[in-house]
Amino acid sequence: MIQDIAPKKFYNQYAAKKTSANSRILSFSDGKILYRETAGEMDFLTFEQVEAHFMLENEKSELPVYTYLFSIDEEDFFLMDLQDQIFEDFTYHRMFETRRLHPKEYVLAAATGWHLYVWYRDNQFCGRCAQKLVHDEHLRMMKCPSCGNMVFPKIAPAVIVGVTNGDKILMTKYAGREYKKYALIAGFTEIGETAEQTVEREVMEEVGLHVKNIRYYKSQPWGYDSDLLLGYFCELAEEHEIELDETELSLAEWVDYKDVPDDPEGLSLTREMMLTFREKKKREHGELS
Repeated sequence: MIQDIAPKKFYNQYAAKKTSANSRILSFSDGKILYRETAGEMDFLTFEQVEAHFMLENEKSELPVYTYLFSIDEEDFFLMDLQDQIFEDFTYHRMFETRRLHPKEYVLAAATGWHLYVWYRDNQFCGRCAQKLVHDEHLRMMKCPSCGNMVFPKIAPAVIVGVTNGDKILMTKYAGREYKKYALIAGFTEIGETAEQTVEREVMEEVGLHVKNIRYYKSQPWGYDSDLLLGYFCELAEEHEIELDETELSLAEWVDYKDVPDDPEGLSLTREMMLTFREKKKREHGELS
């Protein structure tokens, strides 16, 4: 999945770090991210390249403000607004396009950087007293110097649900979204409910089915949508015709384990759950040694 970058390690603790020449710079604009692509490999600007650009092109201008985001091994990543600047070979690409690129640690950096960028962008003023927020020196937190309000990054819990019925799994396709491949039932946890209750509610709302034997599988950060995804498997409780919520889904159908497609991206919890079901059924049927 997107977070599986071993042997490299992701460090997300905030620190008031300064840039170095080799620090990587993430810049976002209108749902897009700045990078250079070469044969499927994604590369980000270094601080050295940004600094040289401003010295050459903007002798009287100061460098944009930067914010430390996270580190991957010894490589530090910073957020900087460069959307008015032009860098040779570097262009803005839709965030969705990063899913097909390598290395995986840069895909994780792009998604997590986007998650933090959206939070910083949307939390510049205090929601309690409307004063300008400032960054805490020690924590990943925006704070109000007037009333003391503290604002931490938004993380939205959501469930991914693998509904099974014997040798089949319920697979769906979203309505009106950029992602057109197979998915699973999914939805956000509402106030006052457990994740397991979310599973039951979302399955009923989206396909009109009752489920049983709800089992937790695995979790995943998904910075593209500021989510923490919680994966669950469950079983169909009683035979019933699918009642499709067409505002959420364009398709929902039972797919035999033999027909579950491969996953060339290797990024999402959804696709891993599909493959986990397929391989489990293959073992049960003696198709794997």
